[in-house]
Amino acid sequence: MKQALFRWYDSDVGHSFRTSPMAMVAGAIAFLCVFCAAFAGIVAPHNPFDLTTLVLSDARLPPAWIEPGSMKYVLGTDDQGRDILSALMYGARISLVVGAISVVLSMLIGVGLGLLAGFRGGWIDAFLMRLCDVMLSFPAILVALLIAGVGRALFPNAHDTVAFGVLIVSLTLTGWVQYARTVRGSTMVERNKEYVQAARVTGVAPLRIMFRHVLPNVTGPVLVLATIHVATAIITEATLSFLGVGVPPTSPSLGTLIRVGNDYLFSGEWWITVWPGVMLILIALSVNLLGDWLRDALNPRLR
Repeated sequence: MKQALFRWYDSDVGHSFRTSPMAMVAGAIAFLCVFCAAFAGIVAPHNPFDLTTLVLSDARLPPAWIEPGSMKYVLGTDDQGRDILSALMYGARISLVVGAISVVLSMLIGVGLGLLAGFRGGWIDAFLMRLCDVMLSFPAILVALLIAGVGRALFPNAHDTVAFGVLIVSLTLTGWVQYARTVRGSTMVERNKEYVQAARVTGVAPLRIMFRHVLPNVTGPVLVLATIHVATAIITEATLSFLGVGVPPTSPSLGTLIRVGNDYLFSGEWWITVWPGVMLILIALSVNLLGDWLRDALNPRLR
């Protein structure tokens, strides 16, 4: 792993990262957010899931610099007395896990169908592209509302269990289309090149040609799209949680914290909604900036 890291550091992409201050700052912010989310149980001052440690008298305490007597809570507390700083770390974990799983599933489905459509063509290509057109007409929020309604009707007492599945399924169903279209276009270009024609002449199976020869040459745009899609999935998850369709209300998701803080915004407790909003902006902005940098770094015309 160390040798692979050194090879990446000395490569063109690594040189592009070292010479781009924007990419380095965005990478540092993204790394800090991911680190705090992954090790929230270690670095977080409190555990917002431990109900035995919550004190209702500590609810809606302001940040420490506004009220010096509340140094126990650096960023203040929410309406249940949970530490905002700890809730942000655990909430970022929920957002990142949901976003990463949905992006991986969308990428697997989209890349597979895109390869099939671009390589085979014909009625398979026409059918899959019409299916993409249909899926593009359904936004993720609408799909999540439909799935949540069906899930609550079938499982009325399992909302906490079904909530995460609703988020992942809705984000996956609406996210694979971009990968399918991107991979289809790149595959249609690659399938007419000489190395593919040579593989066909030598009797290589079409499935082997797709995954062994064509797929490595179309992964560049997929990686860029996946990076940007992570930020989109996190924002969509926060939006659904804000609407009450996402994670359970007892989970300190970023969208849930923003929704709770919105009820107290005009009464002066601004920190309950502002800090989760800032955290959401930092994650989405840093990931988007990394995606823009990766797009430029992988583009041979800009080297």
